[in-house]
Amino acid sequence: MYRSVEGTNISNVRVFDNTHGKTKCNYNPSISECSSNSKYPHSCVEVKTNMLDSCTNTPITPVGITTGVIAKIPVVLAELTVQFHLSSLIKLPELALDVKNIKKKVKITQCLLLQPTNILFIKGFIRKNIDYTTGNCANMEGICGELHHCIIDVPFECSTPLTFYTPPEELAVNSSTEFEYFKVSNLPDKHFAEKDKLLSGDLSEFNQIIIENFNELPFCELINARIFEFDEFIGRHRPCGAEFPIEEKFFNRIEEKMVIEFTVKVLQNRQVQIPAVTDTSGGCHPKFPCSANKD
Repeated sequence: MYRSVEGTNISNVRVFDNTHGKTKCNYNPSISECSSNSKYPHSCVEVKTNMLDSCTNTPITPVGITTGVIAKIPVVLAELTVQFHLSSLIKLPELALDVKNIKKKVKITQCLLLQPTNILFIKGFIRKNIDYTTGNCANMEGICGELHHCIIDVPFECSTPLTFYTPPEELAVNSSTEFEYFKVSNLPDKHFAEKDKLLSGDLSEFNQIIIENFNELPFCELINARIFEFDEFIGRHRPCGAEFPIEEKFFNRIEEKMVIEFTVKVLQNRQVQIPAVTDTSGGCHPKFPCSANKD
């Protein structure tokens, strides 16, 4: 049996009486908080669970082309670890008492190899989810508040040269060429002999050949990331005339310094010739050996 804790707010989560799986809206649906126009129109979470039986399976031996093939597959051009440094000042929307946790994630929005150079341009941001506590009431013996959070994006942008394992495919450029046809024309008799003719190209037409080539754009994959961070609270102060426990102070600014390292792999889809496979096992798959009675 749980004791009634009606009307309590813990970390912005509404807590209700769990006696017999009922809420206070079940006991007294006439109260204003249980109406359809209330801030909490649904006071409970409903969970349904189904038990699933295990499924049977039959192993199947993969069959591939062994006579050689030309395949279009991603080819690794380069792999590198990028390191850069960030310093930022974060201003929280309210006064905070303490930071409980800061979750960080590296997000890459652009990873572009500028051909025909070896310069890689990288752009992205660090997603930070800051959990911090507030102070609602306090005295010399303690302080009570709520747990809030703030999500921010810290942008970054840099460029770095690459050392290629495999150079990217040479760029095929577009071209435009004009051509014309030979034409024989008569000349005015006033200034030329009757047998004279004008031998030239035809000015009454325009002919052109345009060639477009569509190259494969190199792309990136994010392999791993590491963040080294130092955060410091700026402007910590105690409210004037208020009783507070020793060392407890409010702040709303955080100064952070970060060293970010992440590994990226630069790839390009290329046509690769795969040679024929020489069968040295007598046609038997290594995971499914031939029968011992096979002749």
